[in-house]
Amino acid sequence: MTPNPRQSELLDAVRTHGVATVEALADRFGVTLQTVRRDVKLLAEAGLLARFHGGVRLPSSTTENIAHRQRESLNADAKKRIAKAVAARVPNGCSILINLGTTTEAVARALLHHKGLRVITNNLNVAAILADNVDCEVIVAGGVVRNRDRGIVGEAAVDFIRQFRVDIGLIGISGIEADGSLRDFDYREVKVSRAIIEQSREIWLAADHSKFNRPAMVELARVDQLDLLFTDQTPPPPFPALLAEAGVQLECVQP
Repeated sequence: MTPNPRQSELLDAVRTHGVATVEALADRFGVTLQTVRRDVKLLAEAGLLARFHGGVRLPSSTTENIAHRQRESLNADAKKRIAKAVAARVPNGCSILINLGTTTEAVARALLHHKGLRVITNNLNVAAILADNVDCEVIVAGGVVRNRDRGIVGEAAVDFIRQFRVDIGLIGISGIEADGSLRDFDYREVKVSRAIIEQSREIWLAADHSKFNRPAMVELARVDQLDLLFTDQTPPPPFPALLAEAGVQLECVQP
């Protein structure tokens, strides 16, 4: 499903607090209990929320991400705006390393008219998208392909990435925690993303607002390793202070 605006806000509220009661959600959005229950039922059937007696919580723990197809529909408009902003900053004729994620895949679509790019990626979806750009050379890492999202992980992918030194490392992540850590779920994926950071002259993070305060098991990096952060809403406290202290340039692409 593609959540409507109220349902997207409901998801954001649950992400912020971890759990929420049906009554609290009805009060927050000024709707009836029946409306909230109907929204929750649809979101739970889509795997985006988990229900318990009287309330809802996030379906995933810190150890497992939600499915790729479900993530594609979450905040899709925000991801498109972020992707357009990233593409506007990418110069023609540069080299880019791109990691896994539905946001980085949106960026790939926004780069379809760029010229002279050399893109190295461990994301088969990114490779397939940019293969349609005849002015872009796409280089794909070797390794183990995860069937759930067509991501390439493992030591072979890490070794492959370490052959390159590129202008921009573009990364997506699953969560940004209040201690300044960038986090993800699969340690094999994280090892490849760390290699991307090591081999890039600038590090750009593309992350929609739902990633702030979202927990995940494995630390990928710290905010002070970033040069640019693209998002769609002003981050909640304490993130503006963390980013300013780290000298990270924030580009907030609101509607």
